[in-house]
Amino acid sequence: MNDGKQDAGGPPTPRRKDARRNQQALLDAAAAVFVASGVDAPVRDIAARAGVGMGTIYRHFPTRADLVVAVYRHQVDACAEAGPALLAAGPTPHAALARWADLFVDFLVTKHGLASALHNDGDGFDALHTVFLERLLPVCAELLDAAAASGEIRAGLDAYQLLRGIGNLCIGDDSDPRYDARGLVALLVAGLRTPAPQDSGRA
Repeated sequence: MNDGKQDAGGPPTPRRKDARRNQQALLDAAAAVFVASGVDAPVRDIAARAGVGMGTIYRHFPTRADLVVAVYRHQVDACAEAGPALLAAGPTPHAALARWADLFVDFLVTKHGLASALHNDGDGFDALHTVFLERLLPVCAELLDAAAASGEIRAGLDAYQLLRGIGNLCIGDDSDPRYDARGLVALLVAGLRTPAPQDSGRA
């Protein structure tokens, strides 16, 4: 008789699937609040956006650091999965790269408060940075390679250099209302394009 539990090696039960969906929705809500208000945003704002009670959040994530780390990992995964999806959706590889860079900026805005949220847990921060590189470098490289293969950008651009450059441009975006990191990142990505061929008939 089925007692409602998952058999070893079997598919997840409906209850487990629902719990996973609920947690993903909570993390989506937290990420959106963090992007808008920073990682110090009140938990009640996250609960309100997710449509749950504050107790539900604390049950899943007892400390703010737990929540921030979970959001970080969630956004890394979402950013990594978005790359191939954007390439498939088109209209061009460079357009996909530009849209992905915009999503990456959203991720970096959330990431800025990570160090303070983790306090002195340097090992924890280093582990997350490793996850970041392992997941996002190949995706960025795939987007660059596709744009180069289409002739939209020159070949040989380094994914790490681009991610590092975008990261540097995002420094200070959360503390200076006059600074528009997103606009500068858009200019950076636009500047990767190869020059249009000159009309040979012109003097």
